[in-house]
Amino acid sequence: MGAVGTIALGGVRAKADFGFGEPVNLGPPFNSPSGDCLGYISHDGLEMYIESNRPGGYGSWDIWVSTRETIEDEWGAPMNLGPMVNSSRGDGCTISADGLELYIDSHRPGGYGAWDIWVTRRVTKHDPWGQPANLGPTVNASSYDTSPNISSDGLELYFSSIRPGGYGSDDIWVSRRATKNDPWGEPINLGPVVNSTACEGLAFLSSDGLLLFFSPDGGEPIHPGGFGNYDIWLTRRRSITDPWSPPANLGPMVNTSSHDQQARISPDGSTLYFCSERPGGYGGDDIWKAPIIPVVDFNGDGKVDGREVFSLADHWGTDDSLCDIGPFAWGDGIVDIEDLKVLAEHIGEEVDDPTLVAHWALDETEGFIAHDGVGEKDGTVVGAPAWRPDGGQVNGAFAFDGTALIAADHVLSPSDGPFSVLAWVQGGAAGQAIISQHGGVNWLMADAATGALMTELKGDGRFDTTLGSDSVITDGDWHRVAFTWDGTNRRLYADGMLVAEDTQEALEGSSGGMVLGCGANMAPGTFWTGLIDDVRIYSRAVRP
Repeated sequence: MGAVGTIALGGVRAKADFGFGEPVNLGPPFNSPSGDCLGYISHDGLEMYIESNRPGGYGSWDIWVSTRETIEDEWGAPMNLGPMVNSSRGDGCTISADGLELYIDSHRPGGYGAWDIWVTRRVTKHDPWGQPANLGPTVNASSYDTSPNISSDGLELYFSSIRPGGYGSDDIWVSRRATKNDPWGEPINLGPVVNSTACEGLAFLSSDGLLLFFSPDGGEPIHPGGFGNYDIWLTRRRSITDPWSPPANLGPMVNTSSHDQQARISPDGSTLYFCSERPGGYGGDDIWKAPIIPVVDFNGDGKVDGREVFSLADHWGTDDSLCDIGPFAWGDGIVDIEDLKVLAEHIGEEVDDPTLVAHWALDETEGFIAHDGVGEKDGTVVGAPAWRPDGGQVNGAFAFDGTALIAADHVLSPSDGPFSVLAWVQGGAAGQAIISQHGGVNWLMADAATGALMTELKGDGRFDTTLGSDSVITDGDWHRVAFTWDGTNRRLYADGMLVAEDTQEALEGSSGGMVLGCGANMAPGTFWTGLIDDVRIYSRAVRP
């Protein structure tokens, strides 16, 4: 699985209480040997508008539409919208919520700049589209104005422009109007939180107006911090009147070393569509889709049960981001019946958590490999293996004798954004470490003086300190221990209880591999003497 994790407003890493499943190519007839991108899916889910330069069109890129009678039916073959809508100069589109207005960008004659935004209308959904009309000089400038995207209420029009007053080569702007009968107002730049000196380009607004995806449309420079030439990014706002948060990359499940751009979300919020040149396609650009997966395992134990229900009840009526999972996976700003409906669908099911980035169950019975059940971070046992297949809290466990350790590859850097690390432990002694980052610090350990749970994860400032608790974990009993960081708050948990917390705006980074059962520098006295079981690392802040 690929992770987006929890989008903490103002955070760094892509986090949003949801993730994406494995992308799948839509295949023919939607994809062809030519270039194909998804323009828009109508709000009733019965029309899929495709932008393609396949043969049979009227220009370099035309708008095509595939239809179906009901959302349970299969899509029909794409049909060209014809010369009334398509021109010889290239066209892309977005459709209004009522399905009666199609906003297009085009280089056709009669505009105010190199590319302009136009609108074509129809009387009913069964009527043909009319002659496109230019939106006029308030919206369109003498430069490029492209990639229109209209909000579900019809009162916001987002688009890309290289007009003066921006921050980079291609910025995202928004024009607003008081009612659908009013003219569009003067466009406003989304500002330096969203726009940068890079090319932001292609923008898409979710149906609830709370998520805005963007990607380059061919311009330079490319937004830094991505995985390939063109990546898809996400910014979020709490409500339609709140400001947009700093952008976050969608991560390596969606973004690759190829071109990945033009994100779209199905109206029901269940599926991400995007355009990509990655291997496995049928043409230069293909349409791909990936399921959007809500994070329903609140406490990070790999199960969805009564604990999640109790947590949701405890936060009923609040805007708690962890429990706010409905009606869309990213929530709606309040914990209510919509969230309970989503949770009920997953109770008792096997958890598919896109934010789980490493999981060493330690259930092996023999050998020198501790398998990572999520990805490719298998650990290597150094020392004499001592597997306890029947001795753990979750199936088997590994018995550390004070000389053994398990070394795995790098999982994440603490400086990148919110994350959590959890483990079951028994035994141990003061000063010994449970999990650390080689060449970095001890993530979870027993205090050298008291044997109480502590962490050395801290900022890199001169006066930053470790975080300790009064909860002794070396008394011979089993304890579930955890460290979480939400981008602002450090927290330590023992046996489901919060035992220490403080504010820490940033953590020191590290690129070292993970080490189970001894300290970061493998110093004498830091090797664990006892059992460790079910170690989990998440790219979000869980609530044990």
